[in-house]
Amino acid sequence: MLHPELLASANAIAGDIVALRRAIHAEPELGLHTPLTQAKVRAALADLPLEWRSGPSTTGEVAILRGGKPGHPGRSRVLLRGDMDALPMPEQTGLDFASTIDGRMHACGHDTHTAMLVGAAQVLAARQAELAGEVMFMFQPGEEGYHGARFMMEDGLLGGTGGNPLPEAAFALHIMPNARHGVIAGRAGALLAAADQFEITLEGRGGHASMPHDTLDPVPAACAVVTALQTVVTRRFNAADAVVVTVTMLDAGTAHNVIPDHAVLRGTMRTLSPENRRQVQQLMRETASGIAAAHGVTARVEITEGFPVTLCDERAVAMGRSVTHEVLGADSWKDLPAPIMGAEDFSYVLEQVPGAMFFLGVAPSGEDWSQCCGIHSSRMMVDEGALPLGTAILAGCAMRFLERGFE
Repeated sequence: MLHPELLASANAIAGDIVALRRAIHAEPELGLHTPLTQAKVRAALADLPLEWRSGPSTTGEVAILRGGKPGHPGRSRVLLRGDMDALPMPEQTGLDFASTIDGRMHACGHDTHTAMLVGAAQVLAARQAELAGEVMFMFQPGEEGYHGARFMMEDGLLGGTGGNPLPEAAFALHIMPNARHGVIAGRAGALLAAADQFEITLEGRGGHASMPHDTLDPVPAACAVVTALQTVVTRRFNAADAVVVTVTMLDAGTAHNVIPDHAVLRGTMRTLSPENRRQVQQLMRETASGIAAAHGVTARVEITEGFPVTLCDERAVAMGRSVTHEVLGADSWKDLPAPIMGAEDFSYVLEQVPGAMFFLGVAPSGEDWSQCCGIHSSRMMVDEGALPLGTAILAGCAMRFLERGFE
């Protein structure tokens, strides 16, 4: 059984968790280097018996808490992760602690993730003598498209190099502001999609808009490509194995009476399996090239691979469900029926370490959560009363794994 006062311990430091979250929220940072946030984390954990690892690629750090008991083979190291970076967007919440930096906002909840992880470190440090093994706290920048988790792993901060073994399990929480307050949700297998970017350039020959017969107009070809990509998705992929291809930008022309030389399409591809990821990339190239040829223009397709599929280990999800039942009650767990087509770079960790990511609902208690603004909204709000619940779940997952593994 988990420590009966685990949630009480998290609630006892709720003020500290919220204060740290607000401090981070007011000074959002972007990308792989988040020194202000790093300093806040260090200050909050300065009095704890932690060992720190840092690397050259990011300001990310891993803090290690070594338990007072010898670890057991196969379950002596567990990792908990929180991300630290914000988004390049304005904030329109009107909060007293709103962003003080124009054009930046913690609109994905990374400020809460970091604060909850700091809280988990404090809760677990108070139980250091009871821990059989070690807990690794991964404070990661660069989640918003910068591959921060991958860089931290390549720097050896999680182990796997220099004689330091990788952790044997890994867990993370992600808040959902439009999900019911205090509910933990998860699923085995694909939780989040792989996300890749594409750019398709159609090269033609421009001229006067009144004489299209003297040109090779790339605009109709671009429009045909947009339509064909939707058909490819619905006719070439099983609807039960979701694939999303979305064209979000179409750039062509400079004047109402000029046919341009080229048109550019940009967008995103989301897939839930490595096989579909490869196939949709191939079909995109074939579709664009074929349509371009039919219109007498040429196509150049560039694909930038993003995060892989976030795959959750079945044993880790079962353990998370059990911990939630024990810490928060059976009504606080929800099995997700299907993956979400967003993406997460915790996927890099889960490629090498069995584990899971769970969602934590942070909509205001008692309100219609379905009407709340979601992540990446400039008006996204968080009910901070849910943050100690997340701290307790993170700490509980670490304790349970070190006690019993994935049993």
